[in-house]
Order: sequence, then C-alpha cells, then structure tokens
Amino acid sequence: MANLSTVDQSEIEKFAAMADDWWDPNGKFKPLHQLNETRLKFIRQQSCRHFAKDDSALSPFTGMSVIDVGCGGGLISEPMVRLGGQVTGIDAASANIEVARLHAAEAGLSVDYRSTTAEEEAAAGRQYDIVLALEIIEHVADVDTFLASLGRLVKPGGGLFLSTLNRTPKAFLMAIVGAEYLLRWLPRGTHDWQRFVKPSEMTRPLRRSGLKVGAMSGLVYNPLADRWHLDERDLDVNYILFATKEA
Repeated sequence: MANLSTVDQSEIEKFAAMADDWWDPNGKFKPLHQLNETRLKFIRQQSCRHFAKDDSALSPFTGMSVIDVGCGGGLISEPMVRLGGQVTGIDAASANIEVARLHAAEAGLSVDYRSTTAEEEAAAGRQYDIVLALEIIEHVADVDTFLASLGRLVKPGGGLFLSTLNRTPKAFLMAIVGAEYLLRWLPRGTHDWQRFVKPSEMTRPLRRSGLKVGAMSGLVYNPLADRWHLDERDLDVNYILFATKEA
C-alpha cells in the first residue's frame, strides 16, 4: 500500500461488514439505490455535453474508459457498463469486490473489479476518461491526498465526478439524525458529520490538481414523493460536481 494512503481501516471494516447487503434495494444501502437514477442522470448529462456525445443514445459511453473509485458492490459500475463504458471498479474492502464480481457475473456484465486504492492506481500511472468518486470522500482519512490521487487518474481532456455530503447543520439533521436515528435508513454510525466536506474544500485542491469545476448540483430528497432530484440552488445536504482537465 502506498505510504500516503487515504484508507481509514475502521471505515473499510464498517462497510465490509455490510457487503452482503449491497444489492438489497430495501436493505442498508436503500438510500443509494434510490439515489442512483439521479446520480446517473447528472453523470450522463454532463459527460455527453463535455465529450460531445449523443445524450439520447443507448450507449453514449461506448469506447470510453471509466473508473469507479470506492465502487462498493457495483451500484454505479454496472449501469455505466450498460451505457457502453469500459469500467474498472476499485474498492479497498475485498469483501465488497467479491460481492461486486459475483453480481456482475450473474448479470452477464464485464467489469474489471480490483481490491486496491486510488493512490495505488495513480502510482501505477493509470488514467481514465471518466473518474467517479461517489459517496466516498467523507470516509477517507486524508481528503487532500485523495483528491490529488483522483486528479492524477483523470486523462487530459477527461472528467471527474464527485458526490458527498455538505458539512452544514441541515446535513447533520437530515443525514444523521433523520436517516440514521429516526428513519433508520442507515445503520447508526454510518456517517461522521465532522467528515462531511464543503464544496469550497473540494474545489481548491481540485484546482491544484489541474481540474476545473464546471457544474455542481444538489441531490435533493423529496420525502412526500419519496424521490430524489437535481437542484443547482440547494447544496445544503447531498451534492454532486463535475470537474474537467484540459486536454
């Protein structure tokens, strides 16, 4: 493992213990299943605009290399393959990789799953058209080092998608008090509010890595409709951004 590792072993063990629940839409990862469609909408829209792809095409990512950092059980990796991407999924928890490989095999999908880290991939000199780091940065030990590694993984002309939770009082109430204690969507202790990341804390390190944030949107939950949607004006809780590197 690289010397400047961003892996937090306690966080890895926490999610490895829940590995068998990744593909249960009503299990411990239910919020991610519900959020998936909205995350993919943003990824598809921004990617097609940046890479001049046809957003109406069935496989707009054909011929494009994608890495899903912190892929878990493959909830994003698999639909990215279905959209035509050549996908690599990495996770520091080997239990997650085993679950992801099994599910992809059962679905007849080809995903290159590896139990490794962003730092190790970057140190090996690997680069991708699209780098995904969704709902992972709030679980790493060193945010700046992690962001620098992600920047190195992006090909010139490529793009990085990041989604996480904002460190606001509203996020504490909704993502921890509400989701973990009242609604019990997530096991207690899944998140630590002190680890939530403000947008400004991401844009500055990304800029140092040669990445420019071009789009950002809130991922907003409507409890009455039980649905998520994109809202550029509301970054108070969950948000997603797209940053690009010059060719």
